[in-house]
Amino acid sequence: MSATSVHVPLPNGTAPEPRLSDEERMRLFAEELEALRLETFAKVGRDDVVHVKRVRRFSVAMEVLGRAAIHWSLDPVTFAAGVTALWLHKQLEAAEIGHTVLHGAYDGLAGAAQFASRTFRWDIPIDEAAWREGHNVKHHGATNVAGRDPDMCFGDVRLTEQSAWTPRQKHQLPVLLGIIFPAFAFVMNSHFTGLNDLVLGHDETLGDRSPESVRRAWERALRKYVPYYLKNYLFFPALAGPMFGKVLLGNALAELCRDVYSAATIICGHVGQDVKSWPAGTRAQGRGDWYAMQVEASNDFEVILPLSILCGGLDHQIEHHLFPTLAPPRLREIAPRVQQICERYGVDYRRETWGTTLRKALRHIASLSYEARPSVANHCADEAGRAA
Repeated sequence: MSATSVHVPLPNGTAPEPRLSDEERMRLFAEELEALRLETFAKVGRDDVVHVKRVRRFSVAMEVLGRAAIHWSLDPVTFAAGVTALWLHKQLEAAEIGHTVLHGAYDGLAGAAQFASRTFRWDIPIDEAAWREGHNVKHHGATNVAGRDPDMCFGDVRLTEQSAWTPRQKHQLPVLLGIIFPAFAFVMNSHFTGLNDLVLGHDETLGDRSPESVRRAWERALRKYVPYYLKNYLFFPALAGPMFGKVLLGNALAELCRDVYSAATIICGHVGQDVKSWPAGTRAQGRGDWYAMQVEASNDFEVILPLSILCGGLDHQIEHHLFPTLAPPRLREIAPRVQQICERYGVDYRRETWGTTLRKALRHIASLSYEARPSVANHCADEAGRAA
């Protein structure tokens, strides 16, 4: 990537440096972030384990309370309280707990065996192995680089100009809001396991269409879909007997809340007119350049602490992309310093309100539905000619 030389202060003072070359600027930028990384990881330990265990206890309590209230409720208020409690459980398990655990934030820490990334099973219909491959390795390994990051499209929804436009994307914003947001976990599993590729004719995740790959995609998807949806949409409603429909509705509403909240979190962290993406073949020129790419491919947004916990710390998406194995409390802790370092070295650090960030993201997605500009990467879905 390229950037112009800038006038920056000394890292530990206010006196200005002479004009720096891009190479020198990125070297100093990397040194400061590396120092922050080492300092922060040196503190990881007991406090992090205490935090995740506390959140897990609260989550379990909310599940018990929520399911009981939905089951026994005789009035709308109690029913709504049960739905809210069950949503809190599902949201925490997906974000503050599950997403963090699968990144390996607690691997090897004393007292955190139940949160080991390789054996953890999260209460969400997304296959853990497929998630680790598609999200941890591919997405974080090449964020917003066409041809390498599978998250630059979700099905027929184009999230960046580096992905090829097709006529099917003319209505992508209604598809996003009307289908993907309400069924976000289901769609994420179909995306990471490769079912989207099979059903829509894409080539984002599956790689090839050999019988082995097809069978593996279906196995991974169904081994989460089947037990999860049987538990939530058959087993618990059946326990209510004649109130089957009420419990089914309560479970569905809690799922809907989690999916919409999570989708709004993820979209805001990754999408926007100012969010950078790169053509196929792009490689970072050194550690500082890699760090800068992670920052400029992401958005932070401002929420109060309880909402940040429900986001799993992904209101600090910039910090998460820089240091993906840090637990959310650590991301919140280092965010002010990351912002200062970025500003010092002229790296674009974006942080606005959640509402403003969401509006910008949706507006950008809408613009991509009709801006059929020449693409430098045929990363998404179908080729334009093939789709037409």
